[in-house]
Amino acid sequence: MVRLEFTVEPFHDGDPGPHVLAALDAARAAGLDVAFGPFGTAGVGSTEVVAAALGPITRAAYAHGATRITFQVEPA
Repeated sequence: MVRLEFTVEPFHDGDPGPHVLAALDAARAAGLDVAFGPFGTAGVGSTEVVAAALGPITRAAYAHGATRITFQVEPA
């Protein structure tokens, strides 16, 4: 199991915007149980699930106006 944390920019305090919400939805649709926080989104899943989620998260975020996405993946 690995832990995925990602941040989608631009960041607007208190207003995540469609670029953030689209990435969150993509992560959930990929099978990750993620927690949305004020400075990032995090979840735990198998290596295969996390690896497969990176593409959909990236595509969804950029399709909705993201300017940068930062990913961190580490053992859970």
